[in-house]
Amino acid sequence: MSHAAAASASAPATATATIGDSEFDRDTALSARADEPGVYDAELSAGWTIITAVNGGYLLAMVGRALSQALPHADPFTVSAHYLSASAPGPAVIRTQLVRAGRTLSTGQASLFQFDENGAEVERIRVLASYGDLDALPDDVRTTALPPVIPAYEDCLGAEAGPAPIPGSSAIVDRLRLRLDPATAGWAVGAPSGKGEMRSWFELADGRDADALSLLLVVDALPPTAFDLGLVGWAPTVELTTHIRRRPAAGPLRVAITTRNLAGGFLEEDAEVWDSEDRLVAQSRQLARAPR
Repeated sequence: MSHAAAASASAPATATATIGDSEFDRDTALSARADEPGVYDAELSAGWTIITAVNGGYLLAMVGRALSQALPHADPFTVSAHYLSASAPGPAVIRTQLVRAGRTLSTGQASLFQFDENGAEVERIRVLASYGDLDALPDDVRTTALPPVIPAYEDCLGAEAGPAPIPGSSAIVDRLRLRLDPATAGWAVGAPSGKGEMRSWFELADGRDADALSLLLVVDALPPTAFDLGLVGWAPTVELTTHIRRRPAAGPLRVAITTRNLAGGFLEEDAEVWDSEDRLVAQSRQLARAPR
């Protein structure tokens, strides 16, 4: 048994939902337009909101699903997104375009649009991504990266440990099962560490295991590191680049996010996601606006 598996042995065994049949899958479902190849209609769920805006990781996963269906390869390898305007629950359309199809990688771009009061399309997010086959990757791993040191699952703090940090922000929290490292949760009681760190165990609330697509959600699902710097409020994403390195093993994930530089009203967040077999399965960097 790996160190992570031993540490998570007491995590609740509630894997009732499965990949393809879960709340996440239903809420990222797409309807392909028969008369417009590469165009998909979608419905952004209110269940994945922060205050009134739709979470950026959820949006990335939805656009990622569209590219997975549109490109010759199905697995996201690198996905870079620019967030152009805040999304709201309701109808959306995703337009994809194949940029290049190679033997091992396909590159495409996609934009998610919503509609203004006159019915005109308003672009919310634009993505450039390369997709491949994660199962075809070689097993060779040479790394200096180490899994984050997080207390055992039962010694970490769930949402029930305190009030929502932002009024009206609890919708996405209900979709997730986060257990925060107490060392990075002092902001919840008015005592942030000032280090700009966030670490947590992560599962979807209905027990669905993670896959490559849901990792696009995971990298943006924790409370912002700005909270640990003493700044509480909405920290909207400006740009987010995610690298999917491996298909995750079943079981809870561990997520570690750090910020080293807040300047000019913006901060970076570097995230690592580790699976139950101590493998680094995803990495990301985002630029976000600091809470005002």
